[in-house]
Amino acid sequence: MASGSDRNPIIIGGLPSQVPDFDPEETQEWLDSLDAAVDERGRERARYLMLRLIERAREKRVAVPEMRSTDYVNTIATKDEPFFPGDEEIERKVLNATRWNAAVMVSRAQRPGIGVGGHIATFASSASLYDVGFNHFFRGKDDGLGGDQIFFQGHASPGIYARAFLLDRLSEAQLDGFRQEKSKAGHALSSYPHPRSMPDFWEFPTVSMGLGPLGAIYQARMNRYMEARGIADTSKSHVWAYLGDGEMDEPESLGQLSIAAREGLDNLTFVVNCNLQRLDGPVRGNGKIIQELESQFRGAGWNVIKLVWDRTWDPLLAQDRTGILVNKLNTTPDGQFQTYATETGAYIREHFFGDDPRLRDMVKDMSDDQILHLGRGGHDHRKVYAAYAAAKAHKGQPTVILAQTVKGWTLGPNFEGRNATHQMKKLTADDLKRFRDRLHIPIADKQLEDGNPPYYHPGRDSEEIQYMHDRRKGLGGYVPTRVVRAKPLPLPDEKAYATAKKGSGQQSIATTMAFVRILKDLMRDKEIGKRFVLIAPDEYRTFGMDAFFPSAKIYNPLGQQYESVDRELLLAYKESPTGQMLHDGISEAGCTASLIAAGSAYATHGEPLIPVYVFYSMFGFQRTGDQFWQMADQLSRGFVLGATAGRTTLTGEGLQHADGHSQLLASTNPACVSYDPAFGYEIAHIVKDGLRRMYGEADEDVFYYLTVYNEPIQHPAEPADVDVEGILKGVHRYRAGEKGQIPAQILASGVAVPWAVEAQRILADEWNVKADVWSATSWNELRREAVEVERHNLLHPEEEQRVPYVTRKLSGSEGPFVAVSDWMRSVPDQIARWVPGAYQSLGADGFGFADTRGAARRFFHIDAQSIVLAVLTELAKEGKIDRSALKTALDRYELLDVAAAGPGPAGGDA
Repeated sequence: MASGSDRNPIIIGGLPSQVPDFDPEETQEWLDSLDAAVDERGRERARYLMLRLIERAREKRVAVPEMRSTDYVNTIATKDEPFFPGDEEIERKVLNATRWNAAVMVSRAQRPGIGVGGHIATFASSASLYDVGFNHFFRGKDDGLGGDQIFFQGHASPGIYARAFLLDRLSEAQLDGFRQEKSKAGHALSSYPHPRSMPDFWEFPTVSMGLGPLGAIYQARMNRYMEARGIADTSKSHVWAYLGDGEMDEPESLGQLSIAAREGLDNLTFVVNCNLQRLDGPVRGNGKIIQELESQFRGAGWNVIKLVWDRTWDPLLAQDRTGILVNKLNTTPDGQFQTYATETGAYIREHFFGDDPRLRDMVKDMSDDQILHLGRGGHDHRKVYAAYAAAKAHKGQPTVILAQTVKGWTLGPNFEGRNATHQMKKLTADDLKRFRDRLHIPIADKQLEDGNPPYYHPGRDSEEIQYMHDRRKGLGGYVPTRVVRAKPLPLPDEKAYATAKKGSGQQSIATTMAFVRILKDLMRDKEIGKRFVLIAPDEYRTFGMDAFFPSAKIYNPLGQQYESVDRELLLAYKESPTGQMLHDGISEAGCTASLIAAGSAYATHGEPLIPVYVFYSMFGFQRTGDQFWQMADQLSRGFVLGATAGRTTLTGEGLQHADGHSQLLASTNPACVSYDPAFGYEIAHIVKDGLRRMYGEADEDVFYYLTVYNEPIQHPAEPADVDVEGILKGVHRYRAGEKGQIPAQILASGVAVPWAVEAQRILADEWNVKADVWSATSWNELRREAVEVERHNLLHPEEEQRVPYVTRKLSGSEGPFVAVSDWMRSVPDQIARWVPGAYQSLGADGFGFADTRGAARRFFHIDAQSIVLAVLTELAKEGKIDRSALKTALDRYELLDVAAAGPGPAGGDA
């Protein structure tokens, strides 16, 4: 046998094999022992010995490389399973009733004239996984704390409703209102976990696949963050996330596993329901998804518990002295296991056990029916309990439980393991009879043949229902339950906004910096300062927020165990276990998950947090828009800052990095209150009102999106007659025209307001036009209010017809009206129909590109000179000036020559 020095150099577990051998004789003795074990006892025995050595090495804290995967058997040996504390017979009856009602609810939702659908098979496969959690692990909120946070798999919602029905938390009428939220208003159930639709029941929206696991990781981390900062006692809270094996293909499902391991989130357990099927086919027909996921989670640093087989396999595995059965389990692909779930015991005997005499001998005394009922671990209460108990007891790592089940389990041969089972929603009378018999539900044939199948309730005083109530009482109350215990926060007085209202004087600053200055003063407030949670995707310095490093510090549960390279600087990078800032790396998805968890803490833990998430604006609604819908559904609150906004303002980046569209995307989210402010005093009033609406007495379930820029400008002081209502509703007159005789109106937002002011000057000096400049702080809010007015008028024709705010505000101002922004024209075009006069918009439609601000604005024709031409064009249409002026202006300002434009204002971080 080759000695160590003769072997090819390899890397094993990160340790180079070239490490000097200080005792080659001892090394050779160990190698010889292994050779002898292989030669005398076989490879399987040698493998077993090696695994036991690795296990003992870890017990002795000897660093050894992780194995990527283990055998296709349960991680927890039968001898190591804990005592099961429940009454398994009663729990079986409870689960059977739950299964029945879940399936019947969906089937009844398919009745003629309704046909709203639903999903049966997902819960059928995962029912035992939930039931053990409900009966023995999930903590409620009756102790005044947050309890456990449970991310239920979206398609399993019928089972959660069915269990709540047995506990008298939901009525039969509500079950019949499944997926009929408006037509059965007052007693309806949402299709999936939707807190906004059912704010007293669901806590976490999960059906947008991939966002559940991502949210669960950051919820567990937020729990630790809140405890570390002394805001809430989350020490007893555990986060459970129920996921599908097909769902794990979503990048978001696996993309942030490392942070959970890195921060040792042992308050987190993933339960992956491995029924081996996607929505309409096998997950890994030719492979083994459990083995694949085990490798990924182990590699990321998670504790992995495999729950593959139920107790009926224990005697077979106990007699597998040669490892032939384990090898067969290891090498059989998932697609074949799915087929076994649909076949007979005779088929399994022939095709699984039949190709080796040793396997055939193992089952020679078993009947075909016994072979057929060799089950999957996710359906065995005792095995599930053992896995959950081990997960809760494990320290230092998050845990994933990979539980094998059969999709459509107990629903009968037309459903179980079939590729189409996810789409099957209606059970025939024969299906129902087989289902009833299998579950031992006392319902007569006639009831299944006449009309809709009935729900089943064993009676409020029955043994099983009392057992359910007792279990929940012992665990602190019913779940899922969403409770809002938080009280309105005492809001800061005007002093917090004084700096912003003074303007910037002779100094030029970007609106991003104007916001940061306001935030700095708010964080000094003794009442709410500690509740701000700063979040950024590795961009704090870009946004001028490194000023917070010395005081707020960056959250790291391990603290800072190194000397920072910039430690001599005043604004040095500083980490702390009690840090206030979340520095989540280059992960907008992770940051948004932190935002959601922090923004819903007022309900989850009864303690309001005020998240402030600052990011490159094009990576917000463009990249993580689905999560902002999740945020809306979860009723999260907070401030979202799209910094470096505008298609022409962020110079040098270009194409999709130049955001001229996020305001339009934001307008699609009903919970998003979006603004595009130009000056610090506008931001001050918007932030103040946002705090009032979200954290004061108004108590609204909204979040604020502000687009701010990196272009330095001089910020004026707040005028004495400031129009606060106009700022908040979306438009106010910023500067009235002082010279000229021909009236016109210019509406601008954000960074475009200075261009409008320059256009106002040119129009007055060169064209005798007296233009007013309006700051349109929110095109979206103006449209939203106008749409609501029209809706009211449509439904109340007998009442005096209301007039939209934008119409009332601009009435009396003689047009034409020209709108301009650094957004695509669709953004200001939202209000066109309600503007009382001729209306034209200018915008940055098309792809962004890298160039100077001046050149980019000339290209898109949104600079001051282009605004002048647009105003003149509209005046010419109305006959107020001669059309010859248009060609004169076009030539004078060289508007067809991008190169003729100056570079424009420079500066600002990119």
